[in-house]
Amino acid sequence: MTEVAAVRAARVLESFPAGDPHGSWPAEEYAAGCRARGERATVVMDLERDAFLVVTPDADAADTATA
Repeated sequence: MTEVAAVRAARVLESFPAGDPHGSWPAEEYAAGCRARGERATVVMDLERDAFLVVTPDADAADTATA
């Protein structure tokens, strides 16, 4: 079963084209490097831009959403 998650309050760290011959691997490697530095990075697919995005939760937006 495919997992679908909505990312609302996130900051885009980097974008990788979905048509890359290596698929999402470049994005996954970038995200792994971010996580190694202590950032909570994950990879999501942006269907409108046809790109893999490396995102991290935006603390400022999350704070205003819970206030």
